[in-house]
Amino acid sequence: MRVLLVNKFYYPRGGDCVVVLNTEKMLRENGAEVQVFAMDYPQNLPSHYQDRFPSQVSFGGGMKKQWKALQRTLGMGDVKDCINAVLDDFKPDVVHLHNIHSYLSPIVGELAHKRGIRVVWTLHDYKLLCPRYDCLLNGKPCEKCFSGSKFNVLTHKCMKGSLPASGVAWLEALKWNRSKLEQNTDAFICPSEFMASKMVAGGFSPEKVKVLNNFLDPVKLKQYRAFDNNVPREDYYCFVGRLSAEKGIEDLLDVASRLPYRVKVAGSGTLEPAMRIKYADCSNIEFLGMLDASEVAQLLAHARFSVMPSQCYDNNPLSVVESLCAGTPVAGADIGGIPELIDSSNGIVFQPFDKEALSTAITMAMSRKWEHASIARQALERFSPASHMKRLINDIYGN
Repeated sequence: MRVLLVNKFYYPRGGDCVVVLNTEKMLRENGAEVQVFAMDYPQNLPSHYQDRFPSQVSFGGGMKKQWKALQRTLGMGDVKDCINAVLDDFKPDVVHLHNIHSYLSPIVGELAHKRGIRVVWTLHDYKLLCPRYDCLLNGKPCEKCFSGSKFNVLTHKCMKGSLPASGVAWLEALKWNRSKLEQNTDAFICPSEFMASKMVAGGFSPEKVKVLNNFLDPVKLKQYRAFDNNVPREDYYCFVGRLSAEKGIEDLLDVASRLPYRVKVAGSGTLEPAMRIKYADCSNIEFLGMLDASEVAQLLAHARFSVMPSQCYDNNPLSVVESLCAGTPVAGADIGGIPELIDSSNGIVFQPFDKEALSTAITMAMSRKWEHASIARQALERFSPASHMKRLINDIYGN
C-alpha cells in the first residue's frame, strides 16, 4: 500500500504534526510505502518530495504576501502543480489529509479524488464546521456556524477580532463548503465520538464519519510501560497543557490557591506571565514551564492525579491520554471528548465553568485510593499503535 500523508507542516510543531510523524513511522513499520506532502518551511524534516512542496505563505507582512496567502486558501497558485507532480510520481493508493486549510487547502483532496485515489481526512479541530476552528465565541463554546450560514464569522469578527481576517475565513468556508468537502473525501476520521456527533449534526454523512482515537507513539509507550505503578505516588497533582483561557487555567489556579494541596503546572502560553505574578506568593502552586516529553512522563508518573479543566471542545487531548498511560487518574471537565476517556475507575468528571465542582473533584481525587497499575494497563492497550493500525488499515484505508 502506498500512502501519501498531507499536512501543512512536517516537523513536530504541534499536536497535528506529531500525529503525522507518528503515523508515518507506524505505517512504515507495518510495510506501507509512505511519502509526505507539506508546505515548504525552513523547519521541515528532510523528505523525498521536499523540492516539490508548494512555496511558503504567510498571512502577515505586506499586501503581496497576503494576496499570495489568500490565493493558497482558495486553492490557487503553485499548490496544484506541486501536488499533481507528486501524485504523478508516487501514485498513492491513499491520500491521508491532516491539517491542510489555509497553508495547503483542500484542493489537494479534490485533485486526488478526481484521479480515483481514496481520500481520508483526520480532523484535528473543528475547521470543517467552524471557520474559526475552535468553536469559541467570547470564551464560550459556540455552534452558530455548524449547520447554518458561515456569515457569523464576519458578524462577530471571530478571527482575532479582525474584519479582514474574518473575511478570509468566510471566503474559505464558502469555497470549501460541506458539499464539496464531502464529495471529495471518502472518510473523515474523528478522534472522539463527540467530534463525530458534531460532524453529523453539521450535515456530514454518518457513513463517512469514522471514530478513531489518536495513539501514543512507540517511544512514549515503552517509557510508560517501564514505570512501576506499585510505587506510592508523591503528594501533588498536576496540570499539563497550554496556559490559555480556553484550557480553564484561570479557574484552576484560583481554586488551587484556596485548597491545601500542591499542584505542579507544566506548560506555557499567553497567560503564563500574568499567572506567575498573580500566584508568586502561593506556596502550593509551582510553575514548571515547558517540559520535554521525558519530563512530562516523569511528572505524570509520580502525581496523585492530573486535572484537565478545559472550557472548550477539546477533542482527544494527549495530556489525558498520557496521564492514563502513566497510570495517573484524571479529573476532567465534562466537555468535548474528555469524558469519553474517563470512567469511574480512572478519574472524575466535573462540570466546566464551575469552580465549586472543580474544587470538589480535586478534593475527591486527592483523597481516593486509585488502582494505578490497572489504569495504566487498560490505557496502554487502548492507545497502542497496534490497535490504531488495525482499525486504520481494515476499516478506513481499505473500506
